[in-house]
Amino acid sequence: MLKIWGRTNSINVQKVMWTVAELGLAHERANAGMTHGVVNEPWYAEINPNKLVPAIDDDGVVLWESNVIVRYLASKHAAGALMPTDPVARAKAEMWMDWQQTSLPGLGTMFMGLIRTPPEKRDMAAIRAGQESTEAGLRLLDRYLANRPCMIGDHLTVADIPLGCVAYRWYALPIERPELPNLRAWYERLTKRPAFAQHVMLPLT
Repeated sequence: MLKIWGRTNSINVQKVMWTVAELGLAHERANAGMTHGVVNEPWYAEINPNKLVPAIDDDGVVLWESNVIVRYLASKHAAGALMPTDPVARAKAEMWMDWQQTSLPGLGTMFMGLIRTPPEKRDMAAIRAGQESTEAGLRLLDRYLANRPCMIGDHLTVADIPLGCVAYRWYALPIERPELPNLRAWYERLTKRPAFAQHVMLPLT
């Protein structure tokens, strides 16, 4: 059975859990990270030498890095659907997944500053810089989503999953936001998916 290590309030674990739910996979999840511990145990370092979450063991296939896990599970269980098989469509889906990880680091700065840091210890300059850089990236995404129901084609793919998790945090953080109508419409469509609501739309902690 698929084994997953990770806590439910991790955005990277949420990517994997949303994918697992969309695919309807039997699995076992074990809490790990932060107050749950585990990640500093020697045996876990053998699974994920970075000592981070998530990590999976799929009947002997051990993987870490959330977007890689999403791609692996989708390729194994939903090739041609959640994972495009057309080389161009797949490349574009993976391009947007990589873009999420490399172009939106400001979201993490905002989240850590506003949610996991006491008010008296917040670096508001860093938070504002993170908000500005994230907004710039999401403006780009908003333009891309014009007249598109999903990131790639007309149905959910792996490209939607990391960015959908980003969108939830953007809309859940206690900040002022510009009106980005295409992003908002796409996000609202995601909120109607039971797997997204169950595994991503959780209180920010």
